[in-house]
Amino acid sequence: MNDNKNKNNSSYGLAIGMCIGLAIGTAIGAATHNIGLWMPVGLCLGLVLGINSGEDNEDDTDDKQ
Repeated sequence: MNDNKNKNNSSYGLAIGMCIGLAIGTAIGAATHNIGLWMPVGLCLGLVLGINSGEDNEDDTDDKQ
């Protein structure tokens, strides 16, 4: 049951991160007149930030040995 909850949180973080990254990449690309470079860079950064923000690190007691 916790697996579904963690997947939902991760999905929301991923979607929000990608949207924010795409918006930032588009804004920088429009400002520098190089949207073809900055749009994918922003998308990748948003993807990484979205994955990191969606993780729940409260139950990491199994990894401590």
